[in-house]
Amino acid sequence: MKQFDIASTREIEGNTFLIRPLPAFKAANMSGELAALVLPLLGSIAPMFTGKSVSSDKIADTFMDIDATEAAPLLANGAASLSGEKVERLLHKLLTQYGNISVEQPDKKSTEVLTDDLANEIFCGNAQDMFILAFDVIKVNFAGFFKNAGSLFGDVLSGIMRKNPILENTES
Repeated sequence: MKQFDIASTREIEGNTFLIRPLPAFKAANMSGELAALVLPLLGSIAPMFTGKSVSSDKIADTFMDIDATEAAPLLANGAASLSGEKVERLLHKLLTQYGNISVEQPDKKSTEVLTDDLANEIFCGNAQDMFILAFDVIKVNFAGFFKNAGSLFGDVLSGIMRKNPILENTES
């Protein structure tokens, strides 16, 4: 995958986001922050897996196949228990800091690189959509990370995914 090739697109509220991979060293740098946030967030998306039987070698594939629109509210709730500064810093890095996302807006004729100001304009009043876009950026850049997490934490994650009466009886 080339750094300047569009790896994924996502339409959110009429805007089309073009996602390119992050620079390799920046992605490696972010992997530590991502790991610190992933484990608490895995617990927040566990309800999506309740009752599914997934072998530990397929956990990463299952995680990467999650629809970001479904996961975003759960991820946002999971992020609520994390430091706001850490979440904001990671969102900046994933979405605007490295110029890896461009956006086509329906009312504009040209594609623009997503900046902090443009993100504020687009996501104002609907911050949850930033989590949807961030999830797609994570899928583009860190698929290997989750494959390794599946092998490292397979039994734990499989346990989360097993039928859990507490999760079944708790409204989302």
